[in-house]
Amino acid sequence: MITFSVLALVFGVVFLAELPDKTALAGLVLGTRYRASYVFAGVAAAFLLHVVLAVAAGSVLTLLPQRIVHALTGVLFLGGAAMLLMHKADDEGEIRPPADQSFWKVAGTGFTLILVAEFGDLTQIMTANLAARYDDPVSVGLGAVLALWAVAGLGIVGGKALMRRVPLGLITKIAALLMVGLGVWSLYEAVAA
Repeated sequence: MITFSVLALVFGVVFLAELPDKTALAGLVLGTRYRASYVFAGVAAAFLLHVVLAVAAGSVLTLLPQRIVHALTGVLFLGGAAMLLMHKADDEGEIRPPADQSFWKVAGTGFTLILVAEFGDLTQIMTANLAARYDDPVSVGLGAVLALWAVAGLGIVGGKALMRRVPLGLITKIAALLMVGLGVWSLYEAVAA
């Protein structure tokens, strides 16, 4: 059964945290060179794999006593907020496109790029935290994967226009503020439990 409030919260937090990330820009670059549907297929598959791994890790955390889970997720959320606020935009190396435009080459490039770039990334850690926090793997997984796919789609199709209209600094601050709120709430529950 899906809890829509958890799904919506996870979607919002993950969407805001991923929007200023390098993968949206990587999707934008690939999307300008290749068929968008091919790029999205590879990127979406990689994000799905990352979410499954994160939810599995978070579900293992639910086996711990609630007080420890709340304290651990609170600290990790606060650390994630600090990482978002302290992250400096760095120039990634140029993405080397595949030599041909076949589905498997383009989708494979998108899949490999995201698989490597996102492994252990902030949003994967956040998804694991949220899975541990809410003990609702289906809602958390669905919210996270939909958020990541939405960011990928925006990056691939309309990234340039979005980046001109919405300052990345504002998006980053909102995501960090949400993570601080979740972190403080989790720590409060750890102490109050």
